[in-house]
Amino acid sequence: MTGRFNQFGIHEVTDAEMANYVTTGQPVKDNSWAFYENDPTKTFFNGYVQINTSNTGEPGRDAGCNLAAMGTTAIVTGTQNLTVTNLAKIKTTEVTFDPLSSEYIVKLNLTWKGNLATPLTKAIVGKLKYVPKAKVQFGTAAGYEVFGLQLKFQFNCRDFGVTSTNISDKIDIECNINFNNK
Repeated sequence: MTGRFNQFGIHEVTDAEMANYVTTGQPVKDNSWAFYENDPTKTFFNGYVQINTSNTGEPGRDAGCNLAAMGTTAIVTGTQNLTVTNLAKIKTTEVTFDPLSSEYIVKLNLTWKGNLATPLTKAIVGKLKYVPKAKVQFGTAAGYEVFGLQLKFQFNCRDFGVTSTNISDKIDIECNINFNNK
């Protein structure tokens, strides 16, 4: 099964910010990151995803069995759900150069409740790729500079109480983060 999440961000969601927000936009600003191409020791990012916004292209799965399997709640139209039952968070603990490639090795903590009684934090290792700045040449963003970061990591969903046999033990995550000066 492949898919994506429709609601996510680069923000360290604090306990005080964990709530349901009635809004059409992001409830919290993407302000918890820094990237230093030549000094990864200064690089960090914190992110979140709203689990109930999974989008596999199968509406029955996304609004049905996936919700129970992932231990979350149904989407409420117009509401951003940043609650403990619906939030998975990542936080980097170390970023270093990968001596075997032009990428970076990222150590991070993944915190998610899943089907457990309380959230669990697991240490994960991933790879980070920098997509260098470029000028957009077409469309409404023409003339603006963009760059990107691509983070890939894997975790075992069984650690988080996911028991559905319709979901593989190992979950591959790819985060594509694009920034512009617009």
